[in-house]
Amino acid sequence: MRTILSVTPNTPVTQPTSEPARPPIRFRGRSFMATVLAPIPPVAEWFGDLDALNRRAPNFFAGRPVILDLSGLRLTREDLDGLLAELAARNIAVLGIEGAAPSLLGAGAPPALAGGRPAGEVATPDESASDASTATEPQPKETARSLILDAPVRSGQTVLHLEGDVTVLGAVASGAEVIAGGSIHVYGALRGRAIAGAAGNPTARIWCRRFEPELVAIDGLYRAADDLDPAFRGQAVEVRLLEDAIKLNLFERG
Repeated sequence: MRTILSVTPNTPVTQPTSEPARPPIRFRGRSFMATVLAPIPPVAEWFGDLDALNRRAPNFFAGRPVILDLSGLRLTREDLDGLLAELAARNIAVLGIEGAAPSLLGAGAPPALAGGRPAGEVATPDESASDASTATEPQPKETARSLILDAPVRSGQTVLHLEGDVTVLGAVASGAEVIAGGSIHVYGALRGRAIAGAAGNPTARIWCRRFEPELVAIDGLYRAADDLDPAFRGQAVEVRLLEDAIKLNLFERG
């Protein structure tokens, strides 16, 4: 049985209206202070010192983002898993890892970080209580500066530098990420993700000798590889923000 709907000529028909255009997704960077933990061998004794600190100040690591610096250790993946488990048991949240071989950082591990800027020593409870009269005066904030990387940025690495430009003298591999508060200069191939102006700088730009990115972004406005004009692929390209849109320009190779 069929039901036939008839419409007389005088019956108004409402046409569906198109949804209003949604604004583009924007990403903005924000700089936070993190505490760096650098285990030293023998690690068992280092954990003993850490436990002593926790007994003196049980809330010392509460709410503190922690970066784990492994540059002084030679670890296997099993060693790293055990180290992270021991820290988690002490309620120490590891935000990222420095100085580790890429083969160590598999699924579930904190991301690799590079390009951090030292911000001075963090006083432990013993040090702050020993003599208040010797407390150091706050240092003036450093002015913005550029970060220059002599080595390529490997897959899985994240370079975060919100205080200025980032210059990579090599390539940025697929799966790698460079995030800068200013502009990004890549003297080799850009195959990973480049995020410039992450601290709120719409005048930042991205330059690279070979344009093959997974994603580019300026001041929170991004374009993935599928949204980029394929005519620019493999070329020397400048990326800039113009009238709230990502624009690509060719430039001469030096």
